[in-house]
Amino acid sequence: MKNYRELANCIRFLSIDAVQRAKSGHPGMPMGMADIATVLFKDYINFNPSDPEWSFRDRFVLSNGHGSMLLYSLLYLTGYKKMTLDQIKNFRQLGSITAGHPEYEPEAGIEITTGPLGQGIANAVGMALAQKNLAAKLKLKFCPKVYVFCGDGCLQEGISQEAISLAGHLQLDNLVLIYDNNKISIDGSTDLSFSDNTNLRFKSVNWDVSNGDGHDFTSIKKNLDKTLKSKRPILLNFKTTIGFGSPNKSSKASSHGSPLGDEEIAKTREQLNWYYDDFMIPKSLLKDWGLSHKRCMSFYNLSKKHESKIKLFKSKNDLTKLFSKIKKDVIKITDKQATRKSSEVIIDYLSKSESIIGGSADLTGSNLTKGKSMSIIDKKNLGGQYIHFGVREHGMAGIMNGVASTNFFKIFSGTFLSFADYMKPSLRLAALMKIDPILVFTHDSIGLGEDGPTHQPIEQINMLRSIPNSYVFRPADLLETALCWEAAIKIKNGPSFLCLSRQNLPQISNSLVKIKYFKGAYIIEQNSKKNHITIIATGSEVSLAIETSNILLENKISSKIISMPSSSLFEKQSVSFQKNLLNSSTGEVFVIEAGSTMYWNKFTNKENIFGIDDFGSSAPANQVYKKFGLDPKIISKNIMKGMKKNK
Repeated sequence: MKNYRELANCIRFLSIDAVQRAKSGHPGMPMGMADIATVLFKDYINFNPSDPEWSFRDRFVLSNGHGSMLLYSLLYLTGYKKMTLDQIKNFRQLGSITAGHPEYEPEAGIEITTGPLGQGIANAVGMALAQKNLAAKLKLKFCPKVYVFCGDGCLQEGISQEAISLAGHLQLDNLVLIYDNNKISIDGSTDLSFSDNTNLRFKSVNWDVSNGDGHDFTSIKKNLDKTLKSKRPILLNFKTTIGFGSPNKSSKASSHGSPLGDEEIAKTREQLNWYYDDFMIPKSLLKDWGLSHKRCMSFYNLSKKHESKIKLFKSKNDLTKLFSKIKKDVIKITDKQATRKSSEVIIDYLSKSESIIGGSADLTGSNLTKGKSMSIIDKKNLGGQYIHFGVREHGMAGIMNGVASTNFFKIFSGTFLSFADYMKPSLRLAALMKIDPILVFTHDSIGLGEDGPTHQPIEQINMLRSIPNSYVFRPADLLETALCWEAAIKIKNGPSFLCLSRQNLPQISNSLVKIKYFKGAYIIEQNSKKNHITIIATGSEVSLAIETSNILLENKISSKIISMPSSSLFEKQSVSFQKNLLNSSTGEVFVIEAGSTMYWNKFTNKENIFGIDDFGSSAPANQVYKKFGLDPKIISKNIMKGMKKNK
């Protein structure tokens, strides 16, 4: 059947040679999945190496990202300009785009960053959903597909179940999951830890399922043909041989994560009749691979006529234009309000734009993340605006990354801040990829009270602050919430985390914030032009800081209160701006935040930080605050004691 095996061997030996040269890597998976990948790219997937970011392309996701050389080989062979032979030869080397695990670079054909197992499955669900949503909103008669390779490890990770369950519920029929069922893991046979009936598992969550032989080209084509007619997401369960072609290491864990070695490579060349030098691909095979996308060109040319619809869609739905109206409106509100409620006010405005998609992990009524005009996304309305993710926090974050990677929509979600821990791997990957989902985290402190320490976040906000290339926001009131949302909407190069209160807070900043110059922190109140001390506070503790300042003033200590709704933005400002803002006559800086104190050590001494380095308690919020010393009388007393000590 054609020359599939020879074409597949191009993938195998580029992968073998690159891993050998790098002296590290995973040759077994590319060797085992090369046959399926060959048929997929030769006959099914719609792509165009000359226009890698073509909006209506099918997308290919390598969830088992340790087999990255399979992807790089495919991209080189099919003609992506950025994926040169030199890049292949520099696999895993400094400065190359051929990293050990794929790193998001759409211009080179790398659709998403994968490696932590299971993430790619969730990402693919997000991509498929975004494509369906866009197709519905543009009233297209076609919808691109997402093909994702996964392995046993991907299916063992919990995030995979969260993602496939939602995909089946939504009946995303443009999603194809291709399972590398080789029954080998790092420790050995999967029999050591994995005895699931995978097919029944997928059928139970509304997927179609088909079995195949991953090295029989007739079987591969027969199964891929089924994806063209399926009305639901489909699992293609292919029995494969890890390290296919290696006489001594095929079907063994030894081929998974180490070079084959020169002797075994020579034997593999002989076994597969591949008598070519390292990295050499015969011209006839390279030409054949290079023609793979030609069958897609008629569809490409047809679909390009719809590109203008996307541009028009985006221009009509420019979210940034809304904020001048939002800020004028919210500045008039003076009643106390929880910042989660403030966020809902902003979302009501934003939801008038079809370019925003939101959702919550079964906490819509608590997170207040659904705008009044937002229609529900379900299997009958995939063009809606609001996703009920269910209790699937990790899956939600991975799916959001998939949506964000398509660059069709701005997506946000909601859950409790204490549950950010469930989501950390996906949050980290969003930052690594420099994509821009917005995560709304409500119930952001001990201020939630009676729900107790299981739900009271302590270390989570600093966990978020520790993620490079991310933006953390903790506003004190409605106007600050609007400013934080505005900043998050404008951010294109990293995820944003909005940490919001459950309890009502006073409107403090209405007449104080310099709206045009929001730099993450500002003076919200000061007693005199030359203050003795500076007090930094965030979120619900800003009003606490002001109460503390009033008590101090009665004791002839003047203070400058800095509201810092975004430490992330503040730290991006000039050193002179930071120093001037925090400056005081004594040089003393104090911090009040109802959470872990660790982050604030960079600003002041440990004894000057009023926070919580223990778990919370179940009780009314005011009692919990007092228990942990977050009370204006207690704080002011300790500040005065410390100042006397330092004289």
